Amino acid sequence: MDIALTAALIMFSGAVLLLIIGAPISISIGISSFAAMMSILPANGAMVTSAQRMFVGLDSFALLAIPFFILAGNIMNNGGIAIRLINCSKIISGFFPGSLAQTNVVSNMMFGSISGSGVASAAAVGGIMAPIQKKEGYDPAFSTAVNIASAPTGMLIPPSNTLIVYATVAGSVSISALFMAGYIPGLLWGMSVMLVAGIMAKRRGYVAKHSMSFRESINVFIAAIPSLSLIVVVIGGILGGIFTATEASAIAVVYSLLLSFCYRTIKLKMLPEIFLSTAKMSAIVIFMLAASSIMSWVMAFTQIPNMIADQLLSLTDSPIIILLIINLILLLVGTFMDPTPAVLIFTPIFLPICMNLGMDPVQFGILLVFNLSLGTITPPVGPILFTGCKVSGIAIDSVIKTLLPFFLVIAGVLMLVTYVPEISMTVPQAMGLVK
Repeated sequence: MDIALTAALIMFSGAVLLLIIGAPISISIGISSFAAMMSILPANGAMVTSAQRMFVGLDSFALLAIPFFILAGNIMNNGGIAIRLINCSKIISGFFPGSLAQTNVVSNMMFGSISGSGVASAAAVGGIMAPIQKKEGYDPAFSTAVNIASAPTGMLIPPSNTLIVYATVAGSVSISALFMAGYIPGLLWGMSVMLVAGIMAKRRGYVAKHSMSFRESINVFIAAIPSLSLIVVVIGGILGGIFTATEASAIAVVYSLLLSFCYRTIKLKMLPEIFLSTAKMSAIVIFMLAASSIMSWVMAFTQIPNMIADQLLSLTDSPIIILLIINLILLLVGTFMDPTPAVLIFTPIFLPICMNLGMDPVQFGILLVFNLSLGTITPPVGPILFTGCKVSGIAIDSVIKTLLPFFLVIAGVLMLVTYVPEISMTVPQAMGLVK
């Protein structure tokens, strides 16, 4: 126990200190974890073990899906796919109060489900919708808040890089089951944002405005079919056993690239910049995974998760209270840490606790990603919050007040996901992906 306490103190306090002085998250995790390992093993043994764990942590075929899905998202972001999805969304949402805001939500759900990135969705959809809404007299703070609140749905509605990372860390958890489990929570998130946006729009006098005729609606829908078909190809292929999630990510790249060339929105000279951007983003995620493998070894060797579980269970034996505490911790963590490192750090800590309470690892994965997705729209880090404000050109402090009602309703959906397992488990169970 003394070894566990010493290692935990060195690892977590070291990581916090490095973050405070401005070190990147991956460097903070790696150095602090290596220092903790030095307190357990001789110097030579710590060095060899750290190197081994970094390579073993990346020795996973499933991880190849991450750079491919990032590349597919970057191609879509530059390939004219977003505008076609936005036009298609107008057909669905044009009759609701604040139709342009509702279109923003539906577009984020569609684009996010295809690109798998909340930040890319906030940038692509928000960049197009913000000037249109401003021209129609919408308050920029309102339209920005709607865009920010709905963009994280792409982290739950598959394909999702964050769910792939969780599946890798958790072990024997089916990526297909996680993908299917994310649908209902992601849709509930989006619909809750639509409900709040509709109420606020009605109070502000933003009326429904559906200007397309039936023939125009049909033409717009037909134009969007190739873009929408991507999600059918990717998810349908995975569920049908035609290809794995990793192979599906490569197919998504080819499909989105061919589609962008057909739309004539991407030129060959643009590809080097897209590839370079993808390589940078992928390297950050992959190195973070490697560094976190050292942390995972230290926690497993010293049984830190068991120690934390014992302390948590000593506070109360009520599953309701324990899950509430876990949610509060994850919400707090999500406000200052990106989802990927948070998944890497907290999965081995909280997953055993939740499994002891009878929670399926698939449901816990959705609960974890839901919490951390909510953190992407809250300060001080909030990457989607910053992206949404940047593309709208307004200050963050002017959006926070308008964003609060959305945050509260989304938190309510989180409670449903936590305490009603059927929300996450119904679809994967119906498809025979989990028992």
